[in-house]
Amino acid sequence: MNILLLGYGKMGKTIEQVALKRGHHIAARITSGNRYELGRVAADVAIEFTSPEVAVENITWCLQHNLPIVCGTTGWLEKKGLIEKLTRDCNGTFFYASNFSLGVNIFFKLNEYLARLMAGNQSYSVQIDETHHTEKKDAPSGTAITLAEGIIKHIPSKTTWVNGASGKQNELPVLSHRIPNIPGTHVVKYQSPVDTIEISHVAHSREGFALGAVSVAEWLPGKKGVLTMDDFLQL
Repeated sequence: MNILLLGYGKMGKTIEQVALKRGHHIAARITSGNRYELGRVAADVAIEFTSPEVAVENITWCLQHNLPIVCGTTGWLEKKGLIEKLTRDCNGTFFYASNFSLGVNIFFKLNEYLARLMAGNQSYSVQIDETHHTEKKDAPSGTAITLAEGIIKHIPSKTTWVNGASGKQNELPVLSHRIPNIPGTHVVKYQSPVDTIEISHVAHSREGFALGAVSVAEWLPGKKGVLTMDDFLQL
């Protein structure tokens, strides 16, 4: 498979290593410095890990050029509705995940299950803590937002999330921490006057995210529409 890498930072380089080990070819490595080369690239699929400022432009280019795209960039989701419409209009293939780790996606399901159990118990407050490396530009992380959405879906008293502490009953606080060399840690905490319940996911390296992204790219040929990890994992 010929893979176009959109973004060649730490994640892009890890994806390249995983893809080469699995027998794939890197058609091109596109960054802000060589974007003019896009029109000359022949690829089967694009994998996009860049920044919120350029993600929508990259996704749009791929959809308009009939190139299936796997996107792991977070922080741009206010425009996700426009991208989904463009995917339909172009009869294209767009796969987005806030996190490509198999373990994290199991964690998402565990988070929703726990939220259902806690929905009727008013004695517990709930919050999310997320910790990432200092190079991560968006806060909270896309993974933390997905966790927050899973909680809001099942706990009627929570109607929105906020980045930081909150004193409002309807707000779910998401606390973001940035520490050097931390791939990603997420903790969901329910606390009452008598005890605390926590579930957590700790990533030890970027390789799990990269392996997930490459595995999705391998699965994508022949698929159409807006796709997610639920489609891929059939969880």
